[in-house]
Amino acid sequence: MIHQRLALGLGLGTLLAIGAASTALDIKSRQDAAWVTSSLNILQRTSDLRLLISEAEATSRGFALTGTEPFRAEFNVVNAKIPAAVADLQRAVADSPMPAQLLNQTEALISRRLEIASDVIRLRAASDRAGLEALGSRAEGPATMSAITANLDRFVADQRELLAQRSATSKATGALLLAIDLCGLALVLIIAGYLIRRAYHDDQLLRASLVRSEAEAVSLAERAEKQHLDLVEAHEKLRHSAEILQSTFNSMAEGVLVIDAADTVVFSNPAVEHLLGYRHGRKLSEVRSRLRVYESDGMTPIAAHDLPTPRALRGESFDRHEVIVHQPDRDETLRLMISGRPLRDSAGGITGAAMVYHDITTAHETERLLQQAQKLDAIGKLTGGVAHDFNNMLTIITGTIETLADEVKDRPSAAATAALIGQAADRCTELIRHLLAFARKQPLHPRDSDVNSTILDIAKLLRPTLGEQIEINSILEEETLIAHIDSAQLANSLVNMAINARDAMPNGGKLLLESRRVELDEAYAAANAGVTPGSYVMVAVSDTGTGMSPEVRDRAFEPFFTTKEAGKGSGLGLSMVYGFVKQSGGHIKIYSEEGRGTTIRLYIPMPKGLPAIPAPPEPPPPRGDETIFIVEDDPLVQDFVVSQLQSLGYKTITASTGVEALAKIDTGQPFDLLFTDVIMPGGVNGKELAEEALRQRPGTKVLYTSGYTDNAMVEHGRIDQAALLLTKPYRKSELAQMVRRALVGPAQDTSTAEAQRRAHSS
Repeated sequence: MIHQRLALGLGLGTLLAIGAASTALDIKSRQDAAWVTSSLNILQRTSDLRLLISEAEATSRGFALTGTEPFRAEFNVVNAKIPAAVADLQRAVADSPMPAQLLNQTEALISRRLEIASDVIRLRAASDRAGLEALGSRAEGPATMSAITANLDRFVADQRELLAQRSATSKATGALLLAIDLCGLALVLIIAGYLIRRAYHDDQLLRASLVRSEAEAVSLAERAEKQHLDLVEAHEKLRHSAEILQSTFNSMAEGVLVIDAADTVVFSNPAVEHLLGYRHGRKLSEVRSRLRVYESDGMTPIAAHDLPTPRALRGESFDRHEVIVHQPDRDETLRLMISGRPLRDSAGGITGAAMVYHDITTAHETERLLQQAQKLDAIGKLTGGVAHDFNNMLTIITGTIETLADEVKDRPSAAATAALIGQAADRCTELIRHLLAFARKQPLHPRDSDVNSTILDIAKLLRPTLGEQIEINSILEEETLIAHIDSAQLANSLVNMAINARDAMPNGGKLLLESRRVELDEAYAAANAGVTPGSYVMVAVSDTGTGMSPEVRDRAFEPFFTTKEAGKGSGLGLSMVYGFVKQSGGHIKIYSEEGRGTTIRLYIPMPKGLPAIPAPPEPPPPRGDETIFIVEDDPLVQDFVVSQLQSLGYKTITASTGVEALAKIDTGQPFDLLFTDVIMPGGVNGKELAEEALRQRPGTKVLYTSGYTDNAMVEHGRIDQAALLLTKPYRKSELAQMVRRALVGPAQDTSTAEAQRRAHSS
C-alpha cells in the first residue's frame, strides 16, 4: 500500500511538473513563432520599400533619357507609395530603438533622393540641359542612393540576424517541449504498468484504486496528445514562414549566395545560379576555375585571394564593388555589382559570408549608348561652331585671292601661287561643307521626293563607278515612297555609303540597295535615343565586305575617324550621312559583323501632309503555351523577346551564343521552336546552330532573326531562301504572328517565305 502511494505520489508530481513545463514551453513556442513572423514581415516590407525606391529611380532616369510621359506618371505613383511604406516599416520596429533610429536616418535620405529625382523630371520636362548637367555634376543622387542602400543593407542584415536567433530559439523550444512530452508519456505508461501488475495481487480496494489511476493516465495521455498536436501545428506554421522566406529569395532579381567557412555554398537562389553557376553543396573553387574575373575596366584581372568571396571570409565588408565576369564555357561576359558581409558567431568568429550580386550588364550598355549619343551631339556642336567661324575667315580668303589673282595675272609665277592658294581654299570650302553636314547646319532644300527614283538613278551611276567586280542589286518597295527630303543630299549619302562598301570589298562582292515603308513603335523608340515613333521610309545599303568590329562601329559616325590608309579617306563620309539624316528628322542604324559584311539603314520620316493608308484593325496577337528556345547575344534584345513571348503565354529558355545553345541541346533540353539570331559571336552562327539542331533532332522548327535586312541575308547566302526570317526591329504583333506561323505551319515554298518576310519585316 505504501509503495502504491509512493508510486502514485511520484507519478502525479511528475505529471504535474511535466504539464506545467509543457504549458510554459507551449506559450513560449507560440511567442517565438510570433516573433519569427514579425521579423519576416519586416524583411518583406523592407524588400517592398527597396523595390519602390528602385522603381522611382528607374522611372526618373527613364524620363530623363526619353522624356516620355509614362515614366513621369509611373514615378508619381511610386513616389506616393514610398512615405506610407516607410511609415509602416517604422511602426513595425517602433519597439526597437536601434532599428528605429536607423530607419529615421534612412527616411531623410529617401526624401532627399526623391527630391533629386523630382528635380531631374522637372528639369527634363523643361528641357533645362544646363540644370540637368549641374545636378548631375554634383553626383548627389548616386551618393544618396548609395547611403540608402547601405542603411537598408545594414537594417536587413540586423533583422536577418535577429530572425536567425529567433528561429533557433523556436526550434530549441519545440525540441524541448517534444522531449518533455515523450518523457511524460513514457513515465505514465511505466506507472500504469506497475499499478496493473499490483492489481492482480491486491484486494478489491487496490483494484478500485487502480481503476482511478488508469482513468487519470488516460486523461494525461489525452492531454499529451493534444499538446503534441499543438506542437505539430506550430511546427507547420514555422515551416510555412520558412517557405515564404525561401520564395522571397527565389523571386529576387539579385543573386543571393551564402557560404560557410569551408568555402561551400549553403544557400543560393536561382538568380545567382543563372549568373555564375553557384549551386547548393558546390565548392566555390570549382566554380571559380571556370570564371575569369576582371576589375571594372575589363583589363585588370583580379587575383584569386582578392575575389569578393575570399575577402568576405577574411572579415571584409564591402558594397557595390563592380567587376566584370567572363564565362568561357558560355562565351558570356557580365558586369556585376557585388556586396558582401562576413557572418559571425556569438564569439565573433567568422562562420561564413553572405553575398549579393546585381547584374548591371544591361544598364551599363544602355548608359554606354546614351554616352555615345551625347558624345556625337557634343562633337557636332563643337564642329558646327568651329566650321561656322572658319567659314567666315575662309570667305575673306576666297574673296581676297580673287582680287590678288587679278592684280598679278601679268606675273606668271605670282599668278600660279595665287591659283594654288585658290585651289586650297576650294578644298577647305568642301571640308567645311562636310563638317557643317555632320553638325546638322548645312543648308538643305527639302521637297517631296520619290525615294525609289533617287535610288534607281544612283544605282545606274554606281555601276561604272564601283567597277565590274561589285555586283549591284536593288530591291525596292512596289508602292511609291514619298519623303520630304533634300534628294540631292540623299543621293550624295548613298554614293558615300556605296564607296565605303566598295572599299570594304577589295576583292569584289555584292552591294544591295533596298527601300521599304516601316513603322517604328514605342518599344523601338525607348531602346534608341532620339527616335520618334511613327511612319518612316527605310533605305538600306548592304555589302558583303570585311565588316566592322564593335569598337569601330561605335565610332563610325565621328568626324575624321577612318580605318583606311593615310590619303585614302577623310573620315567625313559617314559623318556627313549621319548629320544629314539627323537634320532631316530621321534615324540611322548600323548592323555589322567582322568578316560578314555591313548593313546601314536610313529611316526618313514620311511627310506629315500625306494621307495615311488606312490599315485594317489588327486582330489580337496569337498566343500559345509551347516552349521557345531563344538564342540572342544582345542582352537588351534577349530580355525584350523573353518578356514579349512570356506575355503571350509561351515558356522560354535562353542562350547567349551558339556554343551555349548546342550544350543545352546536347543535354536533351526540350523545346518546340528554335528562335535564333543569324549572326552571333563564339564560332557558331545561327545557320550552323539550326543545321546541327536538325541533325540531332530531325523536324526541329526554326525561326531566324537578324538586324540585317531579309533580302541581304538571302542575297549574301547566310540563310536559305525558304527559311523564315523576322528582321529587327519588329513589333509584338509581328513576333507573335511569325512564332505562331513557324510552330504550326509546314515547310513552305520559296514564294510563301519571301512574302512572309516582306510582311513582317521593318
